[in-house]
Amino acid sequence: MKKFTISVCFIVKNEEKVFEKILKCAQKFADEIVVVDTGSTDKTIEFARKYTDKIYNFKWCDDFSKARNFAFSKGTCDYLMWLDADDFIFEKDIKKIFDLKVSGKTFDMAFFKYVTGYDENFKPTFEFERERLLRREVGYQWVEPVHEVIVPSGKVIHEDIKIYHFKGEKERADRNLKIYEKRIAEGELLSPRALFYYARELYYNAFYLKAIAEFNEFLKRKDAWIENKIEACLNLSYCYLCLEEKENALRSLFQSFVYDLPRAEILCQIGKIYYDYDYKKSIYYYSLALKCEMDIKKGGFILPDYYKFIPYLQLCVLHFRLGDYKKAFFYHKKCLKLKPKHSSVLYNDNVFKNLGFK
Repeated sequence: MKKFTISVCFIVKNEEKVFEKILKCAQKFADEIVVVDTGSTDKTIEFARKYTDKIYNFKWCDDFSKARNFAFSKGTCDYLMWLDADDFIFEKDIKKIFDLKVSGKTFDMAFFKYVTGYDENFKPTFEFERERLLRREVGYQWVEPVHEVIVPSGKVIHEDIKIYHFKGEKERADRNLKIYEKRIAEGELLSPRALFYYARELYYNAFYLKAIAEFNEFLKRKDAWIENKIEACLNLSYCYLCLEEKENALRSLFQSFVYDLPRAEILCQIGKIYYDYDYKKSIYYYSLALKCEMDIKKGGFILPDYYKFIPYLQLCVLHFRLGDYKKAFFYHKKCLKLKPKHSSVLYNDNVFKNLGFK
């Protein structure tokens, strides 16, 4: 069966410390590697030349989507795939990409899992799906200057292939915020998605009151994506907690129930707030989190530990503090199966052994 070909496309700047690792991964399955440099002053291009001669310069204009589209315009294979310089692909996932190439599947857009948080065993603690492999002849275009995206269309498939993001040297923390503020100053009306990410950048830079205002403005947008609305409620709670406003934090979390069934991330955050002053309520919400099903195909941000491990860990501690050592030990055993080497689990295990539990 004839396999399809893949152009792997990068946009880079001063990535000499990390770039070669992902280039070594990409060369194992790519039929073509495209590197677009936005102004490197280190040895990034020297590393790139070891793997490809398709290297181009792009004058940076504070717009990631334009840079991505330029990179895609240089790809010539059946499918275009994007990667960042500080990404990495393990061998088992490289094999899955090979298998997809010869599978005979027909599709326009393939979503892979993007892992941006992980534990000591590289088990995902934060992941979500991203459009990763796109049929070139469709002519997909990236949109949004920051947190660029391609709007899903055509025949879409979802693959259990993981791309890991290992954070390398980054730009200053306020880079994205300044891009948004520049566009706002120029009179641009932010799209619902851009408004959501603008509010997040405000939160990350500790402008909590302004972030709250923008998140609330975003939630008024009728055309906003539900997954972003749920995440906005979670981020609102973080902002309020930074301002020591627990009641408003809880209201924000409960507001998320308007948009969809409760998510474990939301329920655990509610449980965490009650943990400080109402053990029984905290137990209630952590227990509810255990009933949630993780569905990465919805496209939202997923924190896998919040669906099992964190509720088990917190329920162990909460029942212990209420004096129910038997039930606490029940949840401790659940934790042991999931993460036997986790520091909190090891500490709890020692406590239970001293109490005679086996």
